[in-house]
Amino acid sequence: RPITAGPGATAKGNPLAARKPGDPYQDGEVPDTDYNVVVFENRFPSMVRVPGRSEAVEYVDGNPLWEKKMAAGRCEVICFDPDENGLPADLPVSRLRTVVEAWAFRTAEISKIDGIEQIFPFENHGQEIGVSLAHPHGQVYCYPFIAPKLEAELKHTEAYHEKTGGNLLKDLMNAELEAKERVVMRNHSWVAYVPAAARWPLEVHVAPVRDVLTLDELNDQERWDLAVMYSTLLKRGNAFFDKGDGKGMDLPYIAAWHQAPIHDKRRENYRLNLQFFSFRRAANKIKYLAGSESGMAAWVSDTTPELIAKRFHELGPIDIEG
Repeated sequence: RPITAGPGATAKGNPLAARKPGDPYQDGEVPDTDYNVVVFENRFPSMVRVPGRSEAVEYVDGNPLWEKKMAAGRCEVICFDPDENGLPADLPVSRLRTVVEAWAFRTAEISKIDGIEQIFPFENHGQEIGVSLAHPHGQVYCYPFIAPKLEAELKHTEAYHEKTGGNLLKDLMNAELEAKERVVMRNHSWVAYVPAAARWPLEVHVAPVRDVLTLDELNDQERWDLAVMYSTLLKRGNAFFDKGDGKGMDLPYIAAWHQAPIHDKRRENYRLNLQFFSFRRAANKIKYLAGSESGMAAWVSDTTPELIAKRFHELGPIDIEG
């Protein structure tokens, strides 16, 4: 999809914008002239259920070496704000609290749909990431399978539990709290830290203090505290790289919610977490995944987790409350 939104975009050119007062509802997704946070099915879905089409496993060329199955999932869009020129980092905490509510509500509702195995709320932000609409929004992908990254994590968490009886993700969070150096933010309900094996030049993981599997399990206080932490993370992310003018930048980033799968029995040894990272390695440089990263999945680091955390410490206090 071509990049059509941005400063001066109209509702007709930006399907996520609210309808302009007095204009007929035409090609947009939102028929109202104003909204707070809105959720709808993606007009250009990567996965969709097609009535009458078989969802059984088939084989390419009839050869069992290559299994294929219809991508019978669901794709939704969450618009964070009616202002098409706004930025997520500038939204008030109260609005981000509503976004958290939308993540939780959609997780609960989509979990009831037959055939869905994993619910993945995420946000792509910035043209460098490949975003085609600048309007502040996120997405929810609902897979009919467990995605490869979550599958790998489940294998590790299950093996760790069988070996130690513990929860790997909880023990990692507690180890970061004990080490202290890489913890960048914390409040009553959440901890944010740079993982000891960070891959990206800017990478932060956010974990709940309480054992939680999915977003819909969060209580009211945890949802508010998450909105406070997410707002702070976005603002400090924008200030992370120094352009020399003291103004910061609109950081390109991906915010990926890792939730426990819906039906897989290994879900009980998993734990909800947010993985936030940016491709940017300097104010004017992007980290490209070259031969070692793309060809062998062996990452060459541009910095260290401790230096990433040190920069975050320069941007504000670790303890935050809202």
